[in-house]
Amino acid sequence: MTDERERLIEAALSHVVFEGMGEKAVAAGARDIGMTPAMARVLLPRGGADLAAAYHRKGDRALRDWLAQHPPQGRFRDRVAAAVMQRFAFSDRDLARAGASVLALPQHASLGARLLWETADAVWDGLGDRSEDVNWYSRRATLSAVYGATALYWLGDDSPDCEATRAFLDRRIAGVMRFETFKGRIGALPGVGMLAELATGWIKRPENRNLPGGLRGDARMHKAKGGQG
Repeated sequence: MTDERERLIEAALSHVVFEGMGEKAVAAGARDIGMTPAMARVLLPRGGADLAAAYHRKGDRALRDWLAQHPPQGRFRDRVAAAVMQRFAFSDRDLARAGASVLALPQHASLGARLLWETADAVWDGLGDRSEDVNWYSRRATLSAVYGATALYWLGDDSPDCEATRAFLDRRIAGVMRFETFKGRIGALPGVGMLAELATGWIKRPENRNLPGGLRGDARMHKAKGGQG
């Protein structure tokens, strides 16, 4: 069924420019590959939202592969910027714009936030992040905000080679770096480090690489019930 879903996604994406990222594109894609509307709804139950999410995650997979094969060099801020810009390079702007318009709807806000987190996770993993404590969360949360703001800028950028987007991204990263420097100075004050450890020392990286919002609790409950339901 995974293969069928991938076939449907690829077929539907070819219609997005004309039909938008929604039910019409999914239906047209299903017709192209001889799939029934009922099966298309099973494979993409949220229609355009699922299609947008699938396209976004395709870009994340490409980024992970690229980072594994071509790890950026230089200052850390430059490596982050290079990874983010490469992620944009894996996206078609028209498809990304169509997906963003769907994910911006209130009913899909949680999905949109999760996708931003997944992209930030792909960047941090690819750059070798090995944090096991609260930093695992804070780094991804910060980069999610930076990536989200930069992606919106990129969608409307018509500068050569996205130079304006890179400049915008560099300013966002510089702001984060200034905050991290300030946080480091505060943490060095007598007693502050101990208080921070007491407050956040219990926070650990999620098990089995489950991202926040995952269904680990549901899975345990399902297992306790013997897999029924």
